[in-house]
Amino acid sequence: MESLTWSQALAWRMRRQFLDPIGDAPAVRIVGRLAGVQAQVASAAELAVAVRQTSPRDREVEKALWDERSLLKTWAMRGTLHLLPVDEAGAYLALCATMRNWEKPSWQRASGVTPAELEVIAAAAADVLGDGSPRSREELSAEIIESTGSGHLAELLGSGWGTLLKPLAWWGVLCYGRSRGNRVTFTAPVHHIPGWRGLPPVEEAARTVIRAFLGAHGPASAEMFDAWLTRGTSRKKELRGWFAALGDELTVVEVEGTPMYVLTDHLAEMHAIEPTSAVRLLGGFDQYVLGAGTSATYVLPAEHRAKVSRQAGWISPVVIHGGRVAGVWAAKDGAIEVTAWEDVPEGSLGAETARLAALS
Repeated sequence: MESLTWSQALAWRMRRQFLDPIGDAPAVRIVGRLAGVQAQVASAAELAVAVRQTSPRDREVEKALWDERSLLKTWAMRGTLHLLPVDEAGAYLALCATMRNWEKPSWQRASGVTPAELEVIAAAAADVLGDGSPRSREELSAEIIESTGSGHLAELLGSGWGTLLKPLAWWGVLCYGRSRGNRVTFTAPVHHIPGWRGLPPVEEAARTVIRAFLGAHGPASAEMFDAWLTRGTSRKKELRGWFAALGDELTVVEVEGTPMYVLTDHLAEMHAIEPTSAVRLLGGFDQYVLGAGTSATYVLPAEHRAKVSRQAGWISPVVIHGGRVAGVWAAKDGAIEVTAWEDVPEGSLGAETARLAALS
């Protein structure tokens, strides 16, 4: 079995994720390369794109979402809002739907909804959005309730947590539309995205998403992929089957004693790459951290995890040095304050801080 070090793997991830060197790819390519960008906080998603560009474009993400419609905003991995490239969005949604959390008794008890009732709600939502006009959360909830007579679901349907709407997003029934002021709207992908192709079969979707994930966050095990996709809730037999189906497209390598998958086409580049010394400041919820997961001690030392993974799922902005998280940072009173727990070269840190300040 071939072997790699984490220094090689992280240097390769930095290169693949347009972090060393910084690239100048358009937003759609960056989002695709990162296997989606978390968008619970819109400004964090915009920063995730901008920090990977030598010359960030004004309002580029917004234009890609609502004018060009080359990006889709919807609930995806781990039940969180993401930006996805429209040509692969259906694959991500189809794979997220395999979570099937609505079949679990705990979900049904918390929501008061059975799988059969959820299908009725989905059909009503599809009918409401079938005219192509976006609806606010309140409008969509009211029309679903009127159609189904499910008045007891008003609070859940109107909740910003999207308990009942996430499965509908994974089924391709709805996605986010352009906001009306401070109100979100929902629309149907089939009307919102020109040439929307719907959701592919799960086996095809798995090939697309695994390739994308390993192309940004490899080397990785099937369990690492599952933690990123569903917080580790995929059926193990199904998960193993997805990876096995890729056959020779994948190679198993040993990374400092642990077997992991890489895309075979990327192996030579991983072997040839030199460790990185780059210093980068990344915003909150950045995919470099989320792809590995905050429990990945090869990226984030366990003793500092609580500084990055905060209460209520908040992921702090981080300082990256040599591919590893070396500190956190925050913008305060117009300045960037860095708290580092490792020695970070002052010159590189100063240059990166100035670059980030210009983006804010």
